[in-house]
Amino acid sequence: MSAEARQWWANVVEAFELEPHHLKVLRLACEAWDRAQEARKALTKHGTTFIDRFEQPRVRPEVAIERAAWIAFARLVRELGLDAAPDDSRPPGLSNRYRWRR
Repeated sequence: MSAEARQWWANVVEAFELEPHHLKVLRLACEAWDRAQEARKALTKHGTTFIDRFEQPRVRPEVAIERAAWIAFARLVRELGLDAAPDDSRPPGLSNRYRWRR
């Protein structure tokens, strides 16, 4: 984990009471954050496109990596309930919307 992610981890663990399974979800969120940051650094260095062997512009793979990592991070933060204040009137997260049917 990056220093930034470790600091965020420590802040979250200090501010919230988390169960062991929440800590695993929090670790995944930190890893998703780091992955997005790595992709962003590559995009800053190389740009968002490249020219393929047919002289056509193509989107760099890091664009999809960054997008997927941001989506994963946002979903994991929502799953942990870190994105809403206790009196927030937003609808519940995805975990409460879908239930198994028999």
